[in-house]
Amino acid sequence: MRSSPTVTRRRMLETLGAIGVAAASGVLTAPRPARAQQLGLHESVDGALKRVFGSRPIRDGAGLIKLDTPLIAENGAVVPVSVRVDSPMTPTSYVKHIYIVADKNRIPVVTRVTLTPAAGQAFMGENVRLGETGDVRAIVEQSDGTLWQVAREVKVTVGGCGG
Repeated sequence: MRSSPTVTRRRMLETLGAIGVAAASGVLTAPRPARAQQLGLHESVDGALKRVFGSRPIRDGAGLIKLDTPLIAENGAVVPVSVRVDSPMTPTSYVKHIYIVADKNRIPVVTRVTLTPAAGQAFMGENVRLGETGDVRAIVEQSDGTLWQVAREVKVTVGGCGG
């Protein structure tokens, strides 16, 4: 029996398990690389927001969105971020997407999480990479297209010594 040098049984099982968990929870993430990312260019925050949301207004979501990030990140490569949205998850009104945007990153739109009413609650959590100190935003898109955001500054230090 020949084995493929690029796909191992373990890797295949890990991939299938991850897909199954994501599908069962109603959370699927599959952001496509931005054109600027493919070309290795820097993208401004305003340009990224215009590319993703067009000219739709983004409202202040302070009472709706809870963005949890550390105030100081000792390692910018691994910064925990979680977002909880106080919103019903019914078939007619639900949180459709949660975006994480890091204003100072070369590619500001860090991730997009897609939710369905089957998720039961609007929550996401993951580790993101931050290039330097700056605002981290959570932008929530409702099923009707309404956009809400909150932002929080995260100070990225180098080895815990400031930066």
